[in-house]
Amino acid sequence: MKIILDAMGGDYAPEAPVLGAIDAAKAYGAQITLVGRGEEILEVLKKNGIENLPAGMEICHADDVVDMHAEAAEVVKQHKGSSMVKGLKMLADGEGDAFISAGNTGALLSGATLLVKRIKGIRRAAFAPVLPIGKGTILVDAGANVVCTPEFLLQFGLVGTLFAKKNLGIENPRVGLLNIGTEDTKGTPLQKEAYALLTNA
Repeated sequence: MKIILDAMGGDYAPEAPVLGAIDAAKAYGAQITLVGRGEEILEVLKKNGIENLPAGMEICHADDVVDMHAEAAEVVKQHKGSSMVKGLKMLADGEGDAFISAGNTGALLSGATLLVKRIKGIRRAAFAPVLPIGKGTILVDAGANVVCTPEFLLQFGLVGTLFAKKNLGIENPRVGLLNIGTEDTKGTPLQKEAYALLTNA
């Protein structure tokens, strides 16, 4: 697997992403492309006494950085030379299998939607971290969407199910809906309608 990493994303960038990537490359043999300001990445290596990147790692220079206050909808237009946009374009062009950024989440979701695109038939993208519970619990839509519809929640359940089967090896994943109670009469109309859709699916 080839991972494209936004070396400039996050509160402690570029040091934290770069050193984390080096650890991952050594521990798991992952191929990683660090996208970001080349001079700053090299400075991190020098500061930490690292003379050479591990095998399978490389640096791809990007001049610009998307900061945490950037307007998400404008990032693709206004920050074309940023590490985030350049990394997403690389992913869209097939230069890697995954893109990771700890940067501006709104910009990441917007950029991924515009540049990488969604799965056909899925109307809204969602963040889906895997929590270390049992074989793995996927929290589908961990903060990417402020407003959801019952249809979006149904689709999140479907995508989460497929991910759990394919990537976590869970033969019959169970889908749950976060709500204020277990009864199907609890919650707002959103939860009630989504519960009915999920039950029927």
